[in-house]
Amino acid sequence: MRRLDISMPVFPGMPVFPGDPAVELTPVDRIERGGPYDLSRLSLGTHAGTHVDPPLHFFPGGLAIDRIDLGVLQGPCRVIDVPDDRASIGVEEAASVPEGTERVLFRTRNSLRWAERLEFFTDYVGLSPDAARALRARGARLIGMDALSIEADAAGRFPVHRELLGHGVLIVEGLLLAEARAGEYHLDCLPLRLKDGDGGPARAVLRSP
Repeated sequence: MRRLDISMPVFPGMPVFPGDPAVELTPVDRIERGGPYDLSRLSLGTHAGTHVDPPLHFFPGGLAIDRIDLGVLQGPCRVIDVPDDRASIGVEEAASVPEGTERVLFRTRNSLRWAERLEFFTDYVGLSPDAARALRARGARLIGMDALSIEADAAGRFPVHRELLGHGVLIVEGLLLAEARAGEYHLDCLPLRLKDGDGGPARAVLRSP
């Protein structure tokens, strides 16, 4: 069984979505300073690095991260390779996803840029609203993206988030898919169990024979 860690490492100075809290890791106790053990204080936003968006992220009263169905985050999934010349993921890419596929991860040129350097870039590839509707209609319950946001929405209205989360489709953002070839895998993605959380940093792993 081959395991591929597709989650982003967490460290001070790591890329975050503009406006989100920076990640801080502060030593509290150190053996080299005479302490009994090493201990650090971690400060980060609920949408730092690889993370899961639950409905509560955009809909007051929606399911929080500690109440989502973990079964949706674990199971067969398909990685879709998006051509490098695509500025966004459209209906054509959505149509390539077999009907009834519940978990879909999109590998775009974003992943190749992450592999070169982990820094935020504004011209990332995102999912279009039409593609979001098409994927939901085809039975998707989880959609993953190799960017810190599933959509590039300059207007700040977030139609893709609202389309998916409003219909109970979970979103996983901040994936590193440079080494994940297109095809079928088993996904294991578990977010932190933050009570009433609007998001959850997660460890995501793909398994294949």
